[in-house]
Amino acid sequence: MRGQIARFTMSHLPNELLTNLLRDVSRSFYLTLRVLPGGVRTQIGLAYLLARATDTIADTNLVPLEERLRSLDLLRGRILGGNTTPVDFGGLAGRQGSTAERILLERIEEAVTALGKFSYSDQQRVREVIETITGGQELDLRRFGGASEGTVVALQSDAELDDYTYRVAGCVGEFWTRICRAHLLATAGTDEGYLLKNGVRFGKGLQLVNILRDLPGDLRQGRCYLPADGLAAAGLEPAALKAPGTMDRFRPIYNGYLDVAQAHLAAGWDYTNHLPVRCFRLRLACALPVLIGARTINGLRRGNVLDARQRIKVSRAEVRSLVWRLVVWYPTPGAWGRLFSQAVR
Repeated sequence: MRGQIARFTMSHLPNELLTNLLRDVSRSFYLTLRVLPGGVRTQIGLAYLLARATDTIADTNLVPLEERLRSLDLLRGRILGGNTTPVDFGGLAGRQGSTAERILLERIEEAVTALGKFSYSDQQRVREVIETITGGQELDLRRFGGASEGTVVALQSDAELDDYTYRVAGCVGEFWTRICRAHLLATAGTDEGYLLKNGVRFGKGLQLVNILRDLPGDLRQGRCYLPADGLAAAGLEPAALKAPGTMDRFRPIYNGYLDVAQAHLAAGWDYTNHLPVRCFRLRLACALPVLIGARTINGLRRGNVLDARQRIKVSRAEVRSLVWRLVVWYPTPGAWGRLFSQAVR
């Protein structure tokens, strides 16, 4: 029955939404999606596109804050089912610098309609994660409403940072787990509570790596996701992080957050290895972002993240190397199990 539902939903989803368009709005996630088993690929891919559309609306800086909030609420209501009137974001679409994001907003009704073709349970899973994500996006917009390049606004505490990483990414780990549990792991005997707990940490870790890597770009928009209280303890103001020469004073604080991100990714690695060995494609789809995140952390430890000229990222060649190692060492549990510790060295 689960296979029949998957084929049914695939037949009603415009193919190019989960191929060309998804590839263009997120090349890294598209790689993960291609690896995923067919039983969950459509649900997870569509959930990503919907979340990306809400994120695109939230990030359209050329549009006044209140208009973005109204548009975000309108799309959220449409996805959650409270609003049955088709939405038209042609005005917002025309203000996108990215062609792919423009097309995504122009075709968002196709994605919303496709959601209605899923089983009721899958619709609810997608809607729950979108509701949480959009709540985080709305909070983010209001929190940084007065931010600009000349006025840097920071989160206030580690609790706020942890809450934010849950709302925009940790909840995705829960959604991923529940979808996979329903369609791939129903008879596997896995500990769902263990997977949910570590799935949340998995998502938080990936988001925290993004925050730590993208610090200069966020600062240019007046946003500082690293809490002001921790910076103040080191005698730093958020605006001081715009200067690359601040890195020596900032390094101990920054390394502390890298340690948190690495511990979350270690939980993601445990999550991956808790999945049944027979689920090769699912384990590969989980393992790859964990190892890419670990390699990114290594680069961030060595470089000066405050210097915007030093864009720290894992190259495509490194990604191909990681994929090769994951595939080659999969039949050898000991060698596979050491891949994370090797990546963080």
